[in-house]
Amino acid sequence: MTTFADLGLSQPVLQALDLKGYSTPTPIQEQAIPAVLKGRDLLGIAQTGTGKTAAFMLPSIDRLREADKQIPFKSCRMLVLAPTRELAVQIADSAKDYGALAGLKVQCIVGGTSVGKDRNKLHRGTDILVATPGRLLDLIDQKALNLAGIEILVLDEADQMLDLGFIHALRKIKELAPKDRQTLFFSATMPKAIKELVSGFCNNPVQVSVTPESTTAERIDQYLFMVQQDEKLSLLEMILKGRHTVPGAIERVLIFTRTKHGADRVVKKLEQAGIPANAIHGNKSQPQRQRALDEFRKARVPVLIATDVAARGIDIPGVSHVINYELPNVPEQYVHRIGRTARAGKSGIAIAFCAEDERAYLKDIRKVTGAELERLPLPDNFRAVVEGEGPTKPAARVPMKRVNPRPLGQRPQGDRKPQGERRPQGDQRRAEGERRPAPQGERRPQQGERKPQQAHGSGGQGRPGGHGGGDRRQPGGGGHPGGNGGGGGGGRGRGRPGGGGGGGRPRAASV
Repeated sequence: MTTFADLGLSQPVLQALDLKGYSTPTPIQEQAIPAVLKGRDLLGIAQTGTGKTAAFMLPSIDRLREADKQIPFKSCRMLVLAPTRELAVQIADSAKDYGALAGLKVQCIVGGTSVGKDRNKLHRGTDILVATPGRLLDLIDQKALNLAGIEILVLDEADQMLDLGFIHALRKIKELAPKDRQTLFFSATMPKAIKELVSGFCNNPVQVSVTPESTTAERIDQYLFMVQQDEKLSLLEMILKGRHTVPGAIERVLIFTRTKHGADRVVKKLEQAGIPANAIHGNKSQPQRQRALDEFRKARVPVLIATDVAARGIDIPGVSHVINYELPNVPEQYVHRIGRTARAGKSGIAIAFCAEDERAYLKDIRKVTGAELERLPLPDNFRAVVEGEGPTKPAARVPMKRVNPRPLGQRPQGDRKPQGERRPQGDQRRAEGERRPAPQGERRPQQGERKPQQAHGSGGQGRPGGHGGGDRRQPGGGGHPGGNGGGGGGGRGRGRPGGGGGGGRPRAASV
Protein backbone atom coordinates (compact mmCIF):
# COMPACT_ATOMS: atom_id res chain seq x y z
CA MET A 1 0.00 0.00 0.00
CA THR A 2 1.35 3.43 -1.00
CA THR A 3 2.01 5.98 1.74
CA PHE A 4 2.55 9.74 1.55
CA ALA A 5 6.23 9.18 2.29
CA ASP A 6 6.47 7.03 -0.84
CA LEU A 7 5.30 9.97 -2.94
CA GLY A 8 8.38 12.06 -2.11
CA LEU A 9 6.87 14.67 0.20
CA SER A 10 9.13 16.52 2.66
CA GLN A 11 9.34 15.80 6.37
CA PRO A 12 7.49 18.99 7.50
CA VAL A 13 4.55 18.12 5.24
CA LEU A 14 4.55 14.50 6.40
CA GLN A 15 4.51 15.64 10.01
CA ALA A 16 1.58 17.94 9.31
CA LEU A 17 -0.29 15.04 7.70
CA ASP A 18 0.49 12.84 10.67
CA LEU A 19 -0.98 15.48 13.00
CA LYS A 20 -4.15 15.40 10.89
CA GLY A 21 -4.24 11.61 11.07
CA TYR A 22 -3.66 11.05 7.34
CA SER A 23 -1.31 8.27 6.25
CA THR A 24 -2.65 6.81 3.00
CA PRO A 25 -3.19 8.94 -0.13
CA THR A 26 -6.39 8.81 -2.15
CA PRO A 27 -6.21 7.72 -5.81
CA ILE A 28 -6.05 11.27 -7.16
CA GLN A 29 -3.37 12.22 -4.63
CA GLU A 30 -1.33 9.19 -5.58
CA GLN A 31 -1.48 10.17 -9.25
CA ALA A 32 -1.14 13.93 -8.96
CA ILE A 33 1.48 14.54 -6.24
CA PRO A 34 4.51 13.10 -8.11
CA ALA A 35 3.67 15.08 -11.28
CA VAL A 36 3.27 18.36 -9.36
CA LEU A 37 6.53 17.80 -7.47
CA LYS A 38 8.28 17.57 -10.85
CA GLY A 39 6.88 20.96 -11.87
CA ARG A 40 4.49 19.65 -14.53
CA ASP A 41 1.20 21.29 -15.39
CA LEU A 42 -1.75 19.15 -14.33
CA LEU A 43 -5.32 18.54 -15.48
CA GLY A 44 -7.35 16.75 -12.81
CA ILE A 45 -10.85 15.39 -13.38
CA ALA A 46 -12.26 14.81 -9.92
CA GLN A 47 -15.31 15.58 -7.89
CA THR A 48 -15.46 17.10 -4.44
CA GLY A 49 -14.60 14.63 -1.71
CA THR A 50 -11.90 12.79 -3.64
CA GLY A 51 -9.03 14.58 -1.87
CA LYS A 52 -8.10 16.92 -4.72
CA THR A 53 -7.31 19.86 -2.41
CA ALA A 54 -4.48 17.90 -0.81
CA ALA A 55 -3.51 16.61 -4.27
CA PHE A 56 -2.46 20.10 -5.37
CA MET A 57 -1.71 21.73 -2.00
CA LEU A 58 0.75 19.20 -0.51
CA PRO A 59 3.25 19.14 -3.39
CA SER A 60 2.88 22.90 -3.96
CA ILE A 61 3.83 23.61 -0.34
CA ASP A 62 6.95 21.52 -0.82
CA ARG A 63 7.91 23.37 -4.01
CA LEU A 64 7.41 26.78 -2.40
CA ARG A 65 9.37 25.72 0.65
CA GLU A 66 12.32 24.46 -1.38
CA ALA A 67 12.47 27.57 -3.58
CA ASP A 68 12.45 29.77 -0.45
CA LYS A 69 12.04 33.02 -2.39
CA GLN A 70 11.48 36.43 -0.88
CA ILE A 71 7.86 37.59 -1.11
CA PRO A 72 7.54 40.98 -2.85
CA PHE A 73 5.14 43.52 -1.38
CA LYS A 74 1.56 43.25 -2.69
CA SER A 75 2.27 39.92 -4.30
CA CYS A 76 1.86 36.16 -3.86
CA ARG A 77 3.80 33.08 -4.91
CA MET A 78 0.88 30.66 -5.27
CA LEU A 79 -2.62 31.71 -6.33
CA VAL A 80 -5.61 29.40 -5.89
CA LEU A 81 -8.88 30.46 -7.56
CA ALA A 82 -12.19 29.07 -6.29
CA PRO A 83 -15.75 29.80 -7.51
CA THR A 84 -17.38 30.36 -4.11
CA ARG A 85 -16.51 31.97 -0.81
CA GLU A 86 -17.11 28.78 1.14
CA LEU A 87 -14.78 26.70 -1.01
CA ALA A 88 -12.09 29.40 -0.87
CA VAL A 89 -12.23 29.51 2.94
CA GLN A 90 -12.12 25.71 3.08
CA ILE A 91 -9.04 25.55 0.82
CA ALA A 92 -7.27 28.26 2.85
CA ASP A 93 -7.91 26.36 6.08
CA SER A 94 -6.46 23.20 4.54
CA ALA A 95 -3.39 25.13 3.33
CA LYS A 96 -2.79 26.43 6.85
CA ASP A 97 -3.06 22.91 8.27
CA TYR A 98 -0.77 21.30 5.68
CA GLY A 99 1.75 24.13 5.76
CA ALA A 100 1.75 24.58 9.53
CA LEU A 101 5.35 23.35 9.84
CA ALA A 102 6.63 24.78 6.56
CA GLY A 103 6.63 28.43 7.68
CA LEU A 104 4.46 29.68 4.80
CA LYS A 105 2.00 32.56 4.98
CA VAL A 106 -1.56 31.87 3.81
CA GLN A 107 -4.22 34.49 3.10
CA CYS A 108 -7.80 34.29 1.81
CA ILE A 109 -9.74 37.07 0.06
CA VAL A 110 -13.38 36.67 -0.93
CA GLY A 111 -16.36 38.88 -1.69
CA GLY A 112 -18.65 39.98 1.10
CA THR A 113 -15.79 41.00 3.40
CA SER A 114 -13.95 44.25 4.05
CA VAL A 115 -11.86 45.39 1.08
CA GLY A 116 -9.72 47.48 3.44
CA LYS A 117 -8.82 44.43 5.50
CA ASP A 118 -7.96 42.52 2.33
CA ARG A 119 -5.63 45.33 1.25
CA ASN A 120 -3.86 45.13 4.60
CA LYS A 121 -3.50 41.34 4.27
CA LEU A 122 -1.69 41.73 0.96
CA HIS A 123 0.48 44.74 1.72
CA ARG A 124 3.49 42.69 2.84
CA GLY A 125 2.78 39.88 0.40
CA THR A 126 1.93 36.25 1.06
CA ASP A 127 3.16 32.82 0.00
CA ILE A 128 -0.26 31.31 -0.72
CA LEU A 129 -3.32 33.34 -1.69
CA VAL A 130 -6.76 31.75 -2.05
CA ALA A 131 -9.31 34.00 -3.75
CA THR A 132 -12.55 34.27 -5.65
CA PRO A 133 -12.06 35.85 -9.10
CA GLY A 134 -14.24 38.92 -8.54
CA ARG A 135 -12.56 40.11 -5.35
CA LEU A 136 -9.12 39.33 -6.79
CA LEU A 137 -9.67 41.61 -9.78
CA ASP A 138 -11.08 44.35 -7.52
CA LEU A 139 -7.82 44.39 -5.55
CA ILE A 140 -5.73 44.27 -8.71
CA ASP A 141 -7.64 47.29 -10.09
CA GLN A 142 -6.97 49.12 -6.80
CA LYS A 143 -3.21 48.41 -7.16
CA ALA A 144 -3.32 46.39 -3.94
CA LEU A 145 -2.02 43.24 -5.67
CA ASN A 146 0.01 42.24 -8.69
CA LEU A 147 0.45 38.78 -10.12
CA ALA A 148 3.95 39.14 -11.52
CA GLY A 149 5.48 36.93 -8.83
CA ILE A 150 3.18 33.91 -9.21
CA GLU A 151 5.01 30.58 -9.40
CA ILE A 152 1.95 28.28 -9.17
CA LEU A 153 -1.58 28.99 -10.41
CA VAL A 154 -4.45 26.68 -9.38
CA LEU A 155 -7.98 26.69 -10.79
CA ASP A 156 -10.31 24.60 -8.63
CA GLU A 157 -13.85 23.68 -9.74
CA ALA A 158 -13.19 25.32 -13.10
CA ASP A 159 -16.47 24.10 -14.60
CA GLN A 160 -18.37 25.85 -11.84
CA MET A 161 -16.45 29.08 -12.47
CA LEU A 162 -17.60 28.97 -16.07
CA ASP A 163 -21.19 28.36 -14.98
CA LEU A 164 -20.96 31.47 -12.78
CA GLY A 165 -19.76 33.62 -15.67
CA PHE A 166 -16.12 34.03 -14.63
CA ILE A 167 -14.70 33.21 -18.06
CA HIS A 168 -13.61 36.81 -18.80
CA ALA A 169 -12.14 37.21 -15.32
CA LEU A 170 -10.14 34.01 -15.73
CA ARG A 171 -8.74 35.15 -19.05
CA LYS A 172 -7.69 38.48 -17.59
CA ILE A 173 -5.97 36.76 -14.66
CA LYS A 174 -4.15 34.46 -17.09
CA GLU A 175 -2.79 37.48 -18.99
CA LEU A 176 -1.54 39.11 -15.78
CA ALA A 177 0.27 35.99 -14.53
CA PRO A 178 3.79 35.06 -15.70
CA LYS A 179 3.92 32.67 -18.64
CA ASP A 180 6.53 30.45 -17.00
CA ARG A 181 4.23 29.58 -14.09
CA GLN A 182 3.05 26.07 -13.19
CA THR A 183 -0.71 25.63 -13.72
CA LEU A 184 -2.87 23.06 -11.92
CA PHE A 185 -6.37 22.78 -13.37
CA PHE A 186 -9.20 20.85 -11.67
CA SER A 187 -12.75 20.26 -12.83
CA ALA A 188 -15.51 17.81 -11.96
CA THR A 189 -16.63 17.59 -15.57
CA MET A 190 -14.94 18.10 -18.92
CA PRO A 191 -17.32 19.77 -21.38
CA LYS A 192 -16.05 21.40 -24.54
CA ALA A 193 -15.71 24.86 -22.96
CA ILE A 194 -13.43 23.46 -20.25
CA LYS A 195 -11.21 21.73 -22.82
CA GLU A 196 -10.79 25.04 -24.63
CA LEU A 197 -9.95 26.80 -21.36
CA VAL A 198 -7.39 24.15 -20.46
CA SER A 199 -5.59 24.61 -23.77
CA GLY A 200 -5.17 28.31 -23.01
CA PHE A 201 -3.97 27.86 -19.43
CA CYS A 202 -1.88 24.69 -19.40
CA ASN A 203 1.26 23.62 -21.21
CA ASN A 204 1.20 19.91 -22.07
CA PRO A 205 -0.49 18.95 -18.80
CA VAL A 206 -0.43 15.55 -17.14
CA GLN A 207 -4.03 14.35 -17.01
CA VAL A 208 -5.32 12.41 -14.01
CA SER A 209 -8.87 11.17 -13.49
CA VAL A 210 -10.25 9.19 -10.61
CA THR A 211 -13.99 9.17 -11.30
CA PRO A 212 -15.58 8.62 -14.68
CA GLU A 213 -17.60 11.64 -15.74
CA SER A 214 -21.16 11.84 -14.40
CA THR A 215 -21.16 8.60 -12.42
CA THR A 216 -22.51 8.35 -8.88
CA ALA A 217 -20.91 6.82 -5.82
CA GLU A 218 -21.67 3.18 -5.30
CA ARG A 219 -22.00 3.69 -1.54
CA ILE A 220 -25.00 6.00 -1.94
CA ASP A 221 -28.46 4.42 -1.81
CA GLN A 222 -30.83 6.47 -3.94
CA TYR A 223 -34.57 6.75 -3.35
CA LEU A 224 -37.49 8.58 -4.91
CA PHE A 225 -40.82 10.05 -3.78
CA MET A 226 -43.37 10.93 -6.44
CA VAL A 227 -45.12 13.87 -4.80
CA GLN A 228 -47.03 16.93 -5.94
CA GLN A 229 -45.22 20.24 -5.79
CA ASP A 230 -47.51 21.69 -3.10
CA GLU A 231 -47.14 18.53 -0.99
CA LYS A 232 -43.36 18.58 -0.73
CA LEU A 233 -43.16 20.71 2.43
CA SER A 234 -45.57 18.41 4.24
CA LEU A 235 -43.57 15.35 3.27
CA LEU A 236 -40.28 16.96 4.23
CA GLU A 237 -41.62 17.94 7.64
CA MET A 238 -42.91 14.43 8.32
CA ILE A 239 -39.53 12.92 7.41
CA LEU A 240 -37.52 15.33 9.56
CA LYS A 241 -39.87 14.88 12.53
CA GLY A 242 -39.68 11.09 12.24
CA ARG A 243 -43.38 10.78 11.43
CA HIS A 244 -42.50 8.91 8.25
CA THR A 245 -39.58 6.51 8.26
CA VAL A 246 -36.98 6.64 5.49
CA PRO A 247 -33.89 4.46 5.10
CA GLY A 248 -30.94 5.36 7.32
CA ALA A 249 -30.60 7.15 10.64
CA ILE A 250 -31.07 10.88 10.12
CA GLU A 251 -28.14 12.88 11.55
CA ARG A 252 -27.26 15.80 9.27
CA VAL A 253 -29.54 16.54 6.31
CA LEU A 254 -28.48 18.64 3.32
CA ILE A 255 -31.47 19.80 1.27
CA PHE A 256 -31.14 21.25 -2.25
CA THR A 257 -33.40 23.72 -4.01
CA ARG A 258 -32.99 25.28 -7.44
CA THR A 259 -33.47 28.91 -6.33
CA LYS A 260 -32.52 31.22 -3.49
CA HIS A 261 -36.17 32.08 -2.90
CA GLY A 262 -36.99 28.39 -2.68
CA ALA A 263 -34.28 27.85 -0.07
CA ASP A 264 -35.56 30.71 2.10
CA ARG A 265 -39.13 29.48 1.77
CA VAL A 266 -38.20 25.98 2.98
CA VAL A 267 -36.30 27.41 5.96
CA LYS A 268 -39.25 29.60 6.93
CA LYS A 269 -41.74 26.73 6.78
CA LEU A 270 -39.50 24.35 8.72
CA GLU A 271 -38.91 26.90 11.47
CA GLN A 272 -42.67 27.48 11.71
CA ALA A 273 -42.99 23.74 12.25
CA GLY A 274 -40.38 23.86 15.05
CA ILE A 275 -37.49 22.42 12.99
CA PRO A 276 -34.28 24.53 13.21
CA ALA A 277 -32.77 25.09 9.76
CA ASN A 278 -30.36 27.41 7.96
CA ALA A 279 -29.89 28.33 4.31
CA ILE A 280 -26.84 29.22 2.24
CA HIS A 281 -27.07 30.94 -1.12
CA GLY A 282 -25.74 33.92 -3.01
CA ASN A 283 -27.93 36.50 -1.25
CA LYS A 284 -26.54 35.60 2.17
CA SER A 285 -23.59 37.59 3.49
CA GLN A 286 -20.30 35.83 4.05
CA PRO A 287 -20.69 35.85 7.88
CA GLN A 288 -24.21 34.43 7.54
CA ARG A 289 -23.05 31.65 5.25
CA GLN A 290 -20.06 30.80 7.41
CA ARG A 291 -22.18 30.73 10.57
CA ALA A 292 -24.69 28.41 8.89
CA LEU A 293 -21.94 26.04 7.80
CA ASP A 294 -20.32 26.05 11.24
CA GLU A 295 -23.63 25.26 12.94
CA PHE A 296 -24.23 22.45 10.45
CA ARG A 297 -20.77 20.95 10.90
CA LYS A 298 -21.17 20.99 14.67
CA ALA A 299 -24.73 19.60 14.38
CA ARG A 300 -26.13 22.57 16.31
CA VAL A 301 -28.53 23.06 13.40
CA PRO A 302 -28.52 19.69 11.59
CA VAL A 303 -30.66 20.81 8.65
CA LEU A 304 -29.08 22.94 5.91
CA ILE A 305 -30.84 24.12 2.75
CA ALA A 306 -28.57 25.11 -0.13
CA THR A 307 -28.50 26.07 -3.77
CA ASP A 308 -26.08 24.36 -6.15
CA VAL A 309 -23.78 27.37 -6.44
CA ALA A 310 -23.40 27.93 -2.70
CA ALA A 311 -22.76 24.26 -1.91
CA ARG A 312 -20.36 23.55 -4.74
CA GLY A 313 -17.04 22.27 -3.48
CA ILE A 314 -18.00 22.25 0.19
CA ASP A 315 -16.73 19.19 2.02
CA ILE A 316 -18.80 18.53 5.14
CA PRO A 317 -18.26 15.18 6.83
CA GLY A 318 -21.11 13.37 8.51
CA VAL A 319 -23.93 14.21 6.09
CA SER A 320 -26.26 11.24 6.48
CA HIS A 321 -28.93 12.30 3.96
CA VAL A 322 -29.08 14.48 0.87
CA ILE A 323 -32.62 15.46 -0.14
CA ASN A 324 -33.26 16.86 -3.59
CA TYR A 325 -36.30 18.93 -2.66
CA GLU A 326 -36.31 20.20 -6.25
CA LEU A 327 -34.65 18.16 -8.98
CA PRO A 328 -31.88 19.95 -10.87
CA ASN A 329 -32.48 20.76 -14.53
CA VAL A 330 -28.92 19.65 -15.34
CA PRO A 331 -28.34 15.97 -14.54
CA GLU A 332 -24.67 16.50 -13.66
CA GLN A 333 -25.78 18.71 -10.79
CA TYR A 334 -27.59 15.73 -9.32
CA VAL A 335 -24.26 13.90 -9.19
CA HIS A 336 -22.60 16.82 -7.40
CA ARG A 337 -25.47 17.12 -4.92
CA ILE A 338 -25.62 13.54 -3.76
CA GLY A 339 -21.83 13.42 -3.61
CA ARG A 340 -22.06 15.44 -0.38
CA THR A 341 -22.89 12.23 1.47
CA ALA A 342 -20.97 8.92 1.65
CA ARG A 343 -17.70 10.69 2.50
CA ALA A 344 -14.63 9.10 4.08
CA GLY A 345 -15.68 5.56 3.20
CA LYS A 346 -19.11 5.82 4.78
CA SER A 347 -22.42 5.04 3.10
CA GLY A 348 -25.08 7.64 2.46
CA ILE A 349 -28.72 8.14 1.54
CA ALA A 350 -30.00 10.32 -1.32
CA ILE A 351 -33.72 11.07 -1.57
CA ALA A 352 -35.37 12.84 -4.50
CA PHE A 353 -38.75 14.57 -4.48
CA CYS A 354 -40.19 14.49 -8.00
CA ALA A 355 -43.32 16.38 -9.01
CA GLU A 356 -45.23 15.85 -12.24
CA ASP A 357 -43.50 18.76 -13.97
CA GLU A 358 -40.06 17.35 -13.04
CA ARG A 359 -40.43 13.97 -14.73
CA ALA A 360 -38.25 15.09 -17.65
CA TYR A 361 -35.44 15.99 -15.22
CA LEU A 362 -35.78 12.58 -13.57
CA LYS A 363 -35.51 10.86 -16.94
CA ASP A 364 -32.28 12.73 -17.73
CA ILE A 365 -30.83 11.87 -14.31
CA ARG A 366 -31.53 8.18 -14.80
CA LYS A 367 -30.00 8.29 -18.26
CA VAL A 368 -26.80 10.04 -17.17
CA THR A 369 -26.21 8.19 -13.91
CA GLY A 370 -27.44 4.79 -15.00
CA ALA A 371 -29.06 4.47 -11.59
CA GLU A 372 -32.63 3.33 -10.98
CA LEU A 373 -33.93 5.25 -7.98
CA GLU A 374 -36.02 3.04 -5.70
CA ARG A 375 -39.49 4.49 -5.28
CA LEU A 376 -40.76 4.90 -1.71
CA PRO A 377 -44.46 5.04 -0.74
CA LEU A 378 -46.03 8.17 0.71
CA PRO A 379 -47.26 8.01 4.33
CA ASP A 380 -50.64 6.37 4.97
CA ASN A 381 -52.05 9.56 6.50
CA PHE A 382 -50.33 11.88 4.07
CA ARG A 383 -53.47 13.22 2.42
CA ALA A 384 -54.94 14.14 5.82
CA VAL A 385 -51.78 16.09 6.67
CA VAL A 386 -51.78 17.98 3.38
CA GLU A 387 -55.46 18.83 3.70
CA GLY A 388 -54.92 20.52 7.04
CA GLU A 389 -55.18 17.89 9.73
CA GLY A 390 -51.41 17.70 10.05
CA PRO A 391 -48.87 20.17 11.43
CA THR A 392 -47.97 21.83 8.15
CA LYS A 393 -51.10 23.99 8.23
CA PRO A 394 -50.82 26.87 10.70
CA ALA A 395 -53.19 26.57 13.64
CA ALA A 396 -56.06 29.04 13.85
CA ARG A 397 -55.40 31.99 16.05
CA VAL A 398 -56.91 31.73 19.52
CA PRO A 399 -57.57 35.10 21.17
CA MET A 400 -55.45 35.59 24.25
CA LYS A 401 -57.51 35.94 27.44
CA ARG A 402 -56.57 38.53 30.02
CA VAL A 403 -55.76 37.39 33.50
CA ASN A 404 -57.82 39.53 35.95
CA PRO A 405 -59.14 41.76 33.18
CA ARG A 406 -59.50 45.47 33.95
CA PRO A 407 -61.59 48.10 32.23
CA LEU A 408 -59.71 50.14 29.68
CA GLY A 409 -57.92 53.06 31.22
CA GLN A 410 -57.64 51.47 34.67
CA ARG A 411 -54.23 49.79 34.37
CA PRO A 412 -51.84 50.87 37.14
CA GLN A 413 -49.41 53.54 35.96
CA GLY A 414 -47.40 54.42 39.04
CA ASP A 415 -49.09 57.18 40.96
CA ARG A 416 -50.89 58.54 37.92
CA LYS A 417 -54.55 59.37 38.13
CA PRO A 418 -57.10 57.43 36.11
CA GLN A 419 -57.19 58.12 32.40
CA GLY A 420 -59.06 61.32 31.56
CA GLU A 421 -58.35 63.00 34.92
CA ARG A 422 -55.39 65.17 35.82
CA ARG A 423 -53.80 65.74 39.18
CA PRO A 424 -54.85 69.05 40.83
CA GLN A 425 -52.22 71.80 40.75
CA GLY A 426 -52.02 73.60 44.09
CA ASP A 427 -54.85 73.68 46.60
CA GLN A 428 -57.36 75.27 44.29
CA ARG A 429 -56.54 73.62 40.94
CA ARG A 430 -59.11 71.66 39.07
CA ALA A 431 -58.94 69.38 36.07
CA GLU A 432 -58.42 70.96 32.69
CA GLY A 433 -61.71 71.57 31.00
CA GLU A 434 -63.65 71.89 34.31
CA ARG A 435 -65.16 75.34 34.87
CA ARG A 436 -64.26 77.07 38.09
CA PRO A 437 -67.26 78.84 39.54
CA ALA A 438 -66.72 82.31 40.91
CA PRO A 439 -67.13 82.62 44.71
CA GLN A 440 -70.42 84.09 45.84
CA GLY A 441 -70.27 87.75 46.53
CA GLU A 442 -67.12 88.27 44.56
CA ARG A 443 -67.38 90.64 41.65
CA ARG A 444 -65.59 89.67 38.50
CA PRO A 445 -63.07 92.18 37.20
CA GLN A 446 -64.23 94.13 34.23
CA GLN A 447 -62.23 94.66 31.10
CA GLY A 448 -59.27 96.93 31.85
CA GLU A 449 -59.75 96.64 35.61
CA ARG A 450 -56.95 95.09 37.65
CA LYS A 451 -57.68 92.48 40.26
CA PRO A 452 -56.62 93.46 43.80
CA GLN A 453 -53.30 91.99 44.85
CA GLN A 454 -53.26 89.39 47.56
CA ALA A 455 -50.43 88.34 49.80
CA HIS A 456 -49.01 84.94 49.01
CA GLY A 457 -47.28 82.55 51.33
CA SER A 458 -43.84 81.18 50.80
CA GLY A 459 -43.00 77.55 50.20
CA GLY A 460 -42.06 75.22 47.46
CA GLN A 461 -41.94 76.44 43.93
CA GLY A 462 -45.50 76.83 42.67
CA ARG A 463 -46.94 76.25 39.25
CA PRO A 464 -48.10 78.89 36.81
CA GLY A 465 -51.71 79.95 37.03
CA GLY A 466 -54.47 78.87 34.71
CA HIS A 467 -55.20 80.41 31.33
CA GLY A 468 -56.35 83.96 31.23
CA GLY A 469 -59.83 84.96 30.24
CA GLY A 470 -61.36 87.96 28.59
CA ASP A 471 -61.69 88.44 24.92
CA ARG A 472 -58.97 87.46 22.49
CA ARG A 473 -57.49 90.96 22.32
CA GLN A 474 -56.94 91.38 26.05
CA PRO A 475 -54.77 89.13 28.23
CA GLY A 476 -56.36 87.64 31.33
CA GLY A 477 -55.45 88.75 34.79
CA GLY A 478 -52.23 87.20 36.02
CA GLY A 479 -51.44 85.90 39.47
CA HIS A 480 -48.57 87.43 41.45
CA PRO A 481 -45.76 85.48 42.97
CA GLY A 482 -45.60 84.99 46.73
CA GLY A 483 -42.43 84.48 48.72
CA ASN A 484 -41.29 81.26 47.13
CA GLY A 485 -44.67 80.44 45.71
CA GLY A 486 -45.50 79.90 42.07
CA GLY A 487 -46.01 82.72 39.63
CA GLY A 488 -49.51 83.55 38.52
CA GLY A 489 -50.91 82.55 35.18
CA GLY A 490 -52.12 84.78 32.46
CA GLY A 491 -51.96 85.23 28.77
CA ARG A 492 -54.40 85.00 25.98
CA GLY A 493 -57.44 82.80 26.24
CA ARG A 494 -61.13 82.51 25.68
CA GLY A 495 -61.92 81.35 29.19
CA ARG A 496 -61.92 83.16 32.49
CA PRO A 497 -59.09 85.12 34.07
CA GLY A 498 -56.10 83.11 35.24
CA GLY A 499 -55.96 82.09 38.89
CA GLY A 500 -53.31 83.13 41.32
CA GLY A 501 -50.08 81.24 41.86
CA GLY A 502 -50.11 78.26 44.18
CA GLY A 503 -48.91 79.01 47.67
CA GLY A 504 -46.29 77.09 49.57
CA ARG A 505 -46.21 76.60 53.35
CA PRO A 506 -48.04 79.67 54.77
CA ARG A 507 -46.33 82.31 56.93
CA ALA A 508 -47.18 85.88 57.96
CA ALA A 509 -47.52 88.27 55.11
CA SER A 510 -45.18 91.24 54.98
CA VAL A 511 -46.65 94.64 55.91
